[in-house]
Amino acid sequence: MSLLTATGLAMPHRLQESALTLEGGTLTCLVGPNGSGKTSLLHAIAGIGSPEGAIRIDGVDPRGLGPMQRQKLLTFLPASRDVKWPLSALDLIALGGGSAEAIDRLLGDLDLREMAERRVDRMSTGERSRVLIARALAAEPRLMLLDEPVANLDPLWQLRLMDYLRALAHSKGRAVLLAVHDLELVRLYADRLVIMERGRIAADGDPSNLLDGPHIPAIFGIERHEGRWRPAV
Repeated sequence: MSLLTATGLAMPHRLQESALTLEGGTLTCLVGPNGSGKTSLLHAIAGIGSPEGAIRIDGVDPRGLGPMQRQKLLTFLPASRDVKWPLSALDLIALGGGSAEAIDRLLGDLDLREMAERRVDRMSTGERSRVLIARALAAEPRLMLLDEPVANLDPLWQLRLMDYLRALAHSKGRAVLLAVHDLELVRLYADRLVIMERGRIAADGDPSNLLDGPHIPAIFGIERHEGRWRPAV
């Protein structure tokens, strides 16, 4: 059985009727131009904004669960990193509902120990991003929905985070669905690629085939030339 089965997903003026299944042990990248529906699809799967359609995660509809049960099943990381709460990093991560052992492990894995007692409203955007990612992962959810998790991270941490997320998926049997703009990260890390256009899923499949196929030039207006992405002629 698929870890995620979503059918008939729709949100007025934002997402056309869509269907998506995800298997455990996979990292799926979601790409598309600005306004193409990436965030709306993530919101719909997370049950944000009263979407239409059927959603099952491990056979369970998460919309009928309480907060604690829901945190174990799925997590959603929004694109915004604008957190003004006067909380320490440790306190903010603990809001994710994880055990003390899981939180301690995340502090080490995401190199947050030295800033655990610092207030998040006094951190840089990149530091705060790592704290919010730790909060999203604290409950060790089965399905991770992450909206631009590498945004605001420096190149080293973009790679370290993608390494970490792929390892979580592959070694723990979880499913990761993340929206990203960097097509090179997609090529390096994705097990599967979903391309959005005008509020619908335009293509879904093997990353190498899709990145080298006709969809990227047609949808993004770019093409690969001598190892670089360039505006399409």
